[in-house]
Amino acid sequence: MPDRPGTGAARRTLRQPRNHGGVSVASPRLGPVDEIVAVEIADPAAPEEGPGAARGPALSPSRAADFMTCPLLYRFRVIDKLPEPPSAAAARGTLVHAVLERLFDLAAAARTLDAARALVQPEWERLLAAEPGLAALFAAEAERDAWIQAAAAALDNYFRLEDPRRLEPADRELYVEAELGSGLRLRGYIDRLDVAPAGDIRVVDYKTGKAPPQDFEARALFQMKFYALVLWRARGQIPRLLQLMYLGDGQVVRYAPDEADLLATERKVQALWRAIERATDAGDWRPRPGRLCEWCAHKALCPEFGGTPPPLPGHETLPGRGGGAEALASVLGPADITGPADITVEVPVETPGGAAGLGNA
Repeated sequence: MPDRPGTGAARRTLRQPRNHGGVSVASPRLGPVDEIVAVEIADPAAPEEGPGAARGPALSPSRAADFMTCPLLYRFRVIDKLPEPPSAAAARGTLVHAVLERLFDLAAAARTLDAARALVQPEWERLLAAEPGLAALFAAEAERDAWIQAAAAALDNYFRLEDPRRLEPADRELYVEAELGSGLRLRGYIDRLDVAPAGDIRVVDYKTGKAPPQDFEARALFQMKFYALVLWRARGQIPRLLQLMYLGDGQVVRYAPDEADLLATERKVQALWRAIERATDAGDWRPRPGRLCEWCAHKALCPEFGGTPPPLPGHETLPGRGGGAEALASVLGPADITGPADITVEVPVETPGGAAGLGNA
């Protein structure tokens, strides 16, 4: 096993924290990447609008992932803007993210597991007031209570991964945006940004589900590289570490990007946008069936399942004009969708008394 993650390699950690009075103790500073030992989105969709949402073409990691998954799904969400019913998994993710955001509003000493659990009910009531339709997710009170307990369990796992009393994030739910030389704007919301006294940046993303199999890990890593690219282009600084915290099973995936890596991500994003433009011009949004179809909210409208998409004014599906499916195939291979070969996941074994870094136990 190499001493450090390095470019093109992600390290997954199976977390079994040392016991410090029930929570892991985190270092207050960002340390060298090679000091990292075992440590620390259904994930809610990233918000699509920000302060500059009305200016020119823009792409977020969630919509980029939609197009890579299925051009027709991108069309349904971005062009047709079809409503999607709320899901219990997505709502749980929204709730846990809200609690973790509010937790850091408290004084450092007050950020305990009990305090986090105490935030669950009021945050749920706030979400319910904003979106009353969420109440329909549960047929009975017992079902709702079990759902809330599942959200609380995700918080338990969070406290096994790090101690928020020893962290002071620079930003939470941070809207970031950068314009590339082509005029394409990249934008999104980052769950948490940690900045060390020396200026090193760590991007942290919470996932309330379980860590995916290695073959599907590239989807989440693409999102994190996207954020790193935006920060680099906006601030001129490459984040030191990208960190995905899976609160469903207490695992973490961490990735140390460099300039070559982010330039490759930028080329991929630019090519992806050109494919989206070609699909738009041709009106060709053919489906790309796969395992994720089982959870798609639009199966009834999909030709793969006997459905008919709504009319697309001014366009016809013209297979010979190089639209969504052909454009996507020209940009991405199967590895880009399910997990590129350059992602190596290592599972290091934590040893008692190991070094700590990047604010982790």
